[in-house]
Amino acid sequence: MTRGGEERPSRARRDLRGAARDLPRWVVDDLSRVTRKDRLAAALEALGEASAALADGRYQSALRKARRAKDLAPRDATVRETLALAAYRLGDWQTALAELRAYRRMSGETTHLPVEMDALRALGRAEAVEKAWAELQRRQGRPAVMKEGLVVYASHLIDVGRVADALALTAPSRTGGRVFPEDLRVWYVAARAAALSGRPELASELRNAILDHDPAFPGIDDLESIIARSCR
Repeated sequence: MTRGGEERPSRARRDLRGAARDLPRWVVDDLSRVTRKDRLAAALEALGEASAALADGRYQSALRKARRAKDLAPRDATVRETLALAAYRLGDWQTALAELRAYRRMSGETTHLPVEMDALRALGRAEAVEKAWAELQRRQGRPAVMKEGLVVYASHLIDVGRVADALALTAPSRTGGRVFPEDLRVWYVAARAAALSGRPELASELRNAILDHDPAFPGIDDLESIIARSCR
């Protein structure tokens, strides 16, 4: 659920039941506008249950409940978003991609274009990754979204052997100042690209900068292995 603004649960509505009571008001309002009245209560309850399961990491349950919500309210963007993200977490790339594209058509949002790119990358659709990256560059988005897109695109470049291009896109000019989690993910890809380019010193500098900001950053062991191999 990506819209800003009002996030308070919709407890004032007496027709909501179960997990639907915890949905933001704008979600309830949006779904209500595009769903038949005889399906509305069940759709809201299914979406609420799917959203709660997704937040808790219960992805199989989230997928099942989101599919139920889609059967009841196929024209709602949040339903399609929730289904897409549950499928993505389970590695169901085809479902994730189809639902992410439906969400983007309905909402006009670029928020999940990086996730689309990652699903395309997992499917080995290199040309489609390039097109999605170009679309993200054209339409733009919040800084965090653009950085996540950069992470996926640079990882794709590494996949297809364009390591130098990946490093050129991701190598930071500095590693001080205010740093966000998405910056660390960009640095991680840059460190991978540096190591694979035969520049272990730069890779080590970036690894150390990541650890300075987040000692528990995931994937550091894998990065250490790549750096070690580049030193041989």
